[in-house]
Amino acid sequence: MTSARPELTHASKTLTFEVEAINERGEAVPTPIAGEHPLTLYVDKREIVTLMTLGQAPEALAIGYLRNQRLVQSIGDLAAVQVDWETDSVAITTRKPLVGLEARMTKRTVTTGCGQGTVFGGLMEEIDSIKLRDDVTLTEDALHALLEAVRRHEAIYKEAGAVHGCALASNTADGVEILYFIEDVGRHNAVDAIAGQMWLDGLDGSDKIFYTTGRLTSEMVIKAAQMQIPFLVSRSGLTKMGHEIAAKLGITMIGRAAGGKHYLLFTDKHRFRKTVAPTLVA
Repeated sequence: MTSARPELTHASKTLTFEVEAINERGEAVPTPIAGEHPLTLYVDKREIVTLMTLGQAPEALAIGYLRNQRLVQSIGDLAAVQVDWETDSVAITTRKPLVGLEARMTKRTVTTGCGQGTVFGGLMEEIDSIKLRDDVTLTEDALHALLEAVRRHEAIYKEAGAVHGCALASNTADGVEILYFIEDVGRHNAVDAIAGQMWLDGLDGSDKIFYTTGRLTSEMVIKAAQMQIPFLVSRSGLTKMGHEIAAKLGITMIGRAAGGKHYLLFTDKHRFRKTVAPTLVA
């Protein structure tokens, strides 16, 4: 997988900017705010979409967007991903022309996505083909460890607010480890950037945990399922359609997970194991 990596720029933007604000006492105070930049994706010189992004991981974002929209089938399809912030664009060159691109772009579903809002090519009809592992479990202790680890990673949110964060974490006998943590102005950008980085690194998602500060809508659930991720955790809530798709696919979905002992387990309860207090022996 790594031998097929495309040629990449490394064009992360400055993530926060300082402006003057007035506090409750009428004082001028220098205050950091989050960046936001348009990034237009071109595939073989054809314009695909313009995303509004923080700019933390633009190459991974572009790759993950194409992956999650099913516009490319593998990382090996891509020869180069070149970000140019002078033109606010990313030029993606394929190794051979993409099959069916025109047909996929003609069918779009309006969604609740932050900064995106469309799904290409009938992803809703493709969920029946997604099969997840059924031999992995998530413990309550692992969930608590994940929430604590995420709290330490939210750098941009703590400094400037106005962003969503998404994380991919390992889930092994050795414990939970944050593998990727991406913050962006929209939660869909953050999950797409993680999807792109997983492809670049050849990382399997079938035993991993996905965390988001945002809500779990149908599109967010489908994107996680396409990455074969069986466990979804949200600090926020979820939608009816997101719940239905997770239940159908056998995804363990946990919402309202704001830290400490507070969470709600919504779907696929048999793969979640609560911590059982040891029995006291007299």
